[in-house]
Amino acid sequence: MPFKPTQADLVQLQSFGLDAAHIQEQIAHFREGFPKSHLDAPATPANGGIIVLDEPAITHYEQAYRILGRDKKVMKFVPASGAATRMFKDLYSFTATYFGVDRNFDKEFPEVKAFLENIHSFAFFNDLRAQMLAADLDIEDYLQRGDYSTVINFLLKEQYLGYGSLPKALLKFHRYGEVQRTPLEEHIVEGALYARNSDNTVNIHFTISPEHRAAFRRKIREVKRYYESTFGIKLNISLSEQKHYTDIIAVDEQNNPIRDEEGRLVLRPGGHGALIENLNEQRADIIFIKNIDNVVPDWLKHTTVIYKQVLAGMLLELKAKVDDALRTLDKKPSASDIKKIASFAQDTLHITVPTNCDAATLHNLLNRPMRLCGMVKNLGEPGGGPFFTIDTGGTRSLQIVESAQVNHNDPEQERLFQASTHFNPVDLVCCTKDYRGRRFDLRRYVDPMTGFISKKSKGATVLKSQELPGLWNGSMAHWITLFVEVPIDTFNPVKTVNDLLRKEHKEQ
Repeated sequence: MPFKPTQADLVQLQSFGLDAAHIQEQIAHFREGFPKSHLDAPATPANGGIIVLDEPAITHYEQAYRILGRDKKVMKFVPASGAATRMFKDLYSFTATYFGVDRNFDKEFPEVKAFLENIHSFAFFNDLRAQMLAADLDIEDYLQRGDYSTVINFLLKEQYLGYGSLPKALLKFHRYGEVQRTPLEEHIVEGALYARNSDNTVNIHFTISPEHRAAFRRKIREVKRYYESTFGIKLNISLSEQKHYTDIIAVDEQNNPIRDEEGRLVLRPGGHGALIENLNEQRADIIFIKNIDNVVPDWLKHTTVIYKQVLAGMLLELKAKVDDALRTLDKKPSASDIKKIASFAQDTLHITVPTNCDAATLHNLLNRPMRLCGMVKNLGEPGGGPFFTIDTGGTRSLQIVESAQVNHNDPEQERLFQASTHFNPVDLVCCTKDYRGRRFDLRRYVDPMTGFISKKSKGATVLKSQELPGLWNGSMAHWITLFVEVPIDTFNPVKTVNDLLRKEHKEQ
């Protein structure tokens, strides 16, 4: 049955910038599902899908960025809306089941055991100790007598240190002697090292959750002057939230809308794909995109900084060639011009060009946003990777594909997925302006059929949720895309608190 909204529903939807037609469309996706990606081949260095740079090329593109980027507006765009709750999943599970009785820690709680044995080495330890002292509790005493739940509760609970509800951006990750840094600060330092504009301004945009806005603003006020003085920069930090009109209705297993205790429709955020709206508002020539938790201490930043500059230099050179081609196509190009540009589009940019392509068609294929995506060798990390795919119209293109988008029941598709040699670390450099300097409307280049559906339990109810095409997946499906191999040293995400114990996150 079609969704029949009540008057109260219409008022609620209107307050979110939605209407009944939006909801009908979302429910149709729940009923019909989304088509799976059609993998044609993994993108690899061997088949030309991933570019591998030698030392002369690295030096060349690093210099190209310094020259070509001199008059460009540069910014960092950092998705940072998630709370850190999942980082502490094992600690939450422990406090829910451990009541001070003798247990086999090695077998039952190995992650918690590792956390407790190394608790003094975490950058947040001094804050945790001070939090307990403020309540007249000695952390060493509680650790010694095995009252681990109290220690963990002081770390996680909102009335104490509150790490379980804070965003990852504001947790202390790294220690430098008596100083500790959050991911927000590490991104500021990175920005000073590779995203500095000619006037020494560093533009950084964080996407956040509404409930964290005040905490972000406090932290920025606290550290801004220090980093400006230390690096000789002017920080321009902006914040935005996911737009409510990108929210998606939750449904039950029969695809009927779920309502809360007050009878209101349950609407959920549409996933990181919603951030294409936020990215669309940015006014820059070069935009670096990187996740909030993929940061390292200063002693490991050198490789990251070099490759960010290399990717940007390479993108600026390619962008200049694309712009020249578009200006040629604007005039009265000769058959030879068209043939040359078509070869460039097909051979260098991996764009499928129709046989006997005319100037107008070629112009449309080239006049798009562009991105270079760093790819690391696959060492078993979960997530998406680089592939050649074929869309419903038969067009072959380079895409980042998530596991959820693949038909794992098809033996050939599963074989191709498993044959992937590289992994997507979310390391993007983007150009979002056309050859005339006008901003593209990025919403025009989304493939709306690349969302996916998941199921979650909420009490006794099974809740189906839907995610929009991912920011670096379907939301950029119709961009000009190239993949470049980058060193594994540039990928050091923190998914669990114990990841901070890896040598890459330790003080040298």
